[in-house]
Amino acid sequence: MTDPAEHLERYLVGGAVRDHLLNYPVYDRDWVVVGATVEEMQKQGYKPVGKEFPVFLHPETKEEYALARTERKSGHGYKGFEFFASPEVTLEQDLLRRDLTINAMAKDSCGNIADPYDGQRDLEARILRHVSPAFAEDPLRVLRVARFAARFKHLGFVVAPETMALMSAIAASQELQHLTRERVWAELERALGERSPEQFLLVLEQCHALTKLIPEFAQILQSASRDKALNSLLCSTSESNSACPRFAALCYFVEDEAPTTDPNGHALTAMLERLKAPNEFKSLSLLMQRQANALLGIAALSSEQKLRLYEGLDIQRRPQRLPAFLQSCRAIAGLSSASLEFPPEKALQQLRTAVEAIQPKELAAAGFKGKALGEELRNRRLQAIEVLP
Repeated sequence: MTDPAEHLERYLVGGAVRDHLLNYPVYDRDWVVVGATVEEMQKQGYKPVGKEFPVFLHPETKEEYALARTERKSGHGYKGFEFFASPEVTLEQDLLRRDLTINAMAKDSCGNIADPYDGQRDLEARILRHVSPAFAEDPLRVLRVARFAARFKHLGFVVAPETMALMSAIAASQELQHLTRERVWAELERALGERSPEQFLLVLEQCHALTKLIPEFAQILQSASRDKALNSLLCSTSESNSACPRFAALCYFVEDEAPTTDPNGHALTAMLERLKAPNEFKSLSLLMQRQANALLGIAALSSEQKLRLYEGLDIQRRPQRLPAFLQSCRAIAGLSSASLEFPPEKALQQLRTAVEAIQPKELAAAGFKGKALGEELRNRRLQAIEVLP
């Protein structure tokens, strides 16, 4: 069967080209089509999916093919743009509107690289550099550059001084306030899943954007907990690729006196609501703030305190949450490898075994009911805890 893309002047663009040159695995491929119209694309069987500009899905591979386009700033925020797509728009014009030079390269069907803005040079120099002054028109690029810094720090990538200056200018303007909470969260979650998530925070701090976007995290970096918080985030990367336990480890350091827009609640609760964090992230972060200290100091707890820790973790009803909680606690303790012994985890397992060995149904079978059943269950569990080593 003939591939409809064979009849198009198409180029693989963006991250797929960058990652190929870095010898990274390529998971998503995006294409730009030059010299075509909407009607021609539909005639070839492509399905239109773009709302703001012409984007189509390949009828077989389902990869995205976008008509070459230019853009013009027309409002505030990352959505404040007008797009112009026509057969006259060149590949160079399309690449010019992109954020970083390393993302502004294209590859044709023969494997030839089009690199009008020296992206390969910056790849070799390990530089994150903006393509043009139009970079400053999109506030979302502040978060994107910080995320790329987190992804590629281990390769030695740094933000170019002139790009950092533009990011600082965006932070000093009112543009960041036009970013939706959903987009801020999306970039934060993706950054926390990168190889060096702490670099995301450091870059945002350097360009003065962190205070405006996530003031609670800025407060952490300005406090005596700075080094421990950054180290915890770094340690969390060895435990899992999941952003949730990494986020929860960082949230452990959010203090009640941190900036909050909720006069009736705690800073962490207010931050989670403002960011619209998913329930999984909310639950684990609040659990960390409430129970992490007890687990880390479990050896010094009384039997009553140990039982309250077990009850507070709600292990029987929500056992799936425990592994992520332990990952976050290990990070707080400064352990960067799951193979390292973590005494509080062993003590918690002993506690759990002792408590769960005494079940309500056994006491009910012995004749205990109602309030008496609850009291007897608790007393027997406390007795079991008291004999633990």
